[in-house]
Amino acid sequence: MGKGDPNKPRGKMSSYAYFVQTCREEHKKKHPDSSVNFAEFSKKCSERWKTMSAKEKSKFEEMAKSDKARYEREMKNYIPPKGEKKGKRKKDPNAPKRPPSAFFLFCSEHRPRIKTESPGLSIGDTAKKLGEMWAEQSPKDKQPYEQKAAKLKEKYEKSDVGKKIPGRPASSKKKIEPEDDEDDDEEEDDEEEEDEEDDEDDE
Repeated sequence: MGKGDPNKPRGKMSSYAYFVQTCREEHKKKHPDSSVNFAEFSKKCSERWKTMSAKEKSKFEEMAKSDKARYEREMKNYIPPKGEKKGKRKKDPNAPKRPPSAFFLFCSEHRPRIKTESPGLSIGDTAKKLGEMWAEQSPKDKQPYEQKAAKLKEKYEKSDVGKKIPGRPASSKKKIEPEDDEDDDEEEDDEEEEDEEDDEDDE
């Protein structure tokens, strides 16, 4: 998190993040000389947050709301430096190898939002949260991801990489499919091809 563009706007903070920040400030005032055991402190904050009433939480929610507005306003004027566009999408180390699954496509779309809402979350916790979100999706919600995954799988199997998979007859596959057909597919799906190549580059 220390790396990256120094001019990029600071990420928006969640209501819970504001609460933790307030707790730390209170702790510093009461015990200015003692160092904080972070794990223990986080646990206490979490327990305290769970027992708080909606009225008490509303103060922090308002702070988060105004920070979100600040972040969105600053992001409108922010121009990322050249060459940073590709590095934006981080690869999940637990992600299946290409072609991506429906769940992986879902993760790619929702991971940036989770990182923004909970900047301190570890990779493992982010993956866990994404898994829970996916489990809550209805079959109708999952359908677009499943359709895209099926399309990418089909495309991958037609590609040279797919043909080189051990146990797959390389030459017979080429004879069955005329070259022209493959070219047509390539043009139709240019955009998705780029997505797929991005994924490959990131590995």
